[in-house]
Amino acid sequence: MKTQMRLWMRARRLAGLAVFAAAAIAVAPAASRAQTVDEIIAKNVAAEGGLEKLRAVQSLRMTDKVDAGFLRGEQVQTNKRPGRVREEFKVQGMTSVQAYDGKDGWQINPFGGRRDPERLSADDLRGLEVDADLDGPLVDYAAKGHKAEYMGHDSVEGTDCYKVRLTLKNGDIRTYYFDTDSNMLIKLETQTLIRGEVQEGETYFGDYEKVNGIYYPFAVEAGQKGDPNRIKITVVKVEANFTVDDSLFAMPAVKTDAKAGAKPTGGAR
Repeated sequence: MKTQMRLWMRARRLAGLAVFAAAAIAVAPAASRAQTVDEIIAKNVAAEGGLEKLRAVQSLRMTDKVDAGFLRGEQVQTNKRPGRVREEFKVQGMTSVQAYDGKDGWQINPFGGRRDPERLSADDLRGLEVDADLDGPLVDYAAKGHKAEYMGHDSVEGTDCYKVRLTLKNGDIRTYYFDTDSNMLIKLETQTLIRGEVQEGETYFGDYEKVNGIYYPFAVEAGQKGDPNRIKITVVKVEANFTVDDSLFAMPAVKTDAKAGAKPTGGAR
């Protein structure tokens, strides 16, 4: 179950990236003689609804259903500027939480037998830090220490795409595929270093629908690179600019037993 949940959480995290890929832009003059990475990103921004509308989003909540074959459940991801995110996963009557408040990351993982909040390791925090960026990692990528490159054209299931590779400052790599006709993101490949090993994943996006003037992908499939068995995510609801308290993202205090050290009732086990 722990391995399955890690794959599930990574799939949801990649789905969250799709929502904010539209906001991925580094403002720069367009080259007149050749295609540039900034031109490709700018086309995507325009297709998704425009930079002004995207940056007007101060809080965002996505609710969706997940079908992983071996289990089904619900997920909720809540974002708030600047740099806060909370991701909840509900399955089999239990809810796991991962959150980042802009400084610290924490989790509650009942699937791993832990019901008290605990701080996340640096490796487990990598994805949350990216998710917490409401504009997406391509926005002002140079200022954030990332490197973006236009890699030319490539085909995704017969669709001609612009290919953009982003190397994050932590060394992780994300490759975006934008449909050359619609300029929408249709595929994302990832290379993430976890505990000394590179993990590769791929996510496909579709069924874009407009919500408050912005297009979001309502159908997402994600899994390990090359594996035909993908987790299917269906977005149920997208909500923007609602009131959310900062305490939602802060790590709760660990409850202590005032009678700690006392022998448990009911006899020893």
